[in-house]
Amino acid sequence: MKKNMSYLLKLLGILRISGTVVAFYWGYKIGYTGTYDPIAQLHFMIPIIIVAISGTSGLEGLFLGNESAKMKGFEVGSNYQRQSAIALLSYAVIAVVVYLCNWGIRSELTILFTFFFFIFFSAINHGVDAVKNKNYKFQNVNRPFLTLALIIGLYYPVIMALKTL
Repeated sequence: MKKNMSYLLKLLGILRISGTVVAFYWGYKIGYTGTYDPIAQLHFMIPIIIVAISGTSGLEGLFLGNESAKMKGFEVGSNYQRQSAIALLSYAVIAVVVYLCNWGIRSELTILFTFFFFIFFSAINHGVDAVKNKNYKFQNVNRPFLTLALIIGLYYPVIMALKTL
């Protein structure tokens, strides 16, 4: 049973990264079809990235929280862990609602910035934990680097979209 949980956690990690990679590939392809269109690019990318990262992390935290915490070197079974999972799921749900209701780039950017706020400070938290507690588990130390890559990858389309407002 424990082996299945470990496999499932690894699968969720792969889904997170591959979903984000797919969003970047197709998003940039959409954005650069003809005249550059950052709105179309972000309209595609934002919900996929947030669902891929936040949605899978939220489900992981709710249903595999104890195993996930052990894998990252964190305490097991805390109420904070459940709250974080619910917050992550809420970002994913709202990103999908904003997309399906076609509320536009302002709403899409709002949920993206809310999501960024969480993962940016989460990345700092993971980095501090790695240094302070010598928690060098891969699942812990990769967060700051992946977050930085995500922000860099979205920087240009976000700035260009903001210029259109």
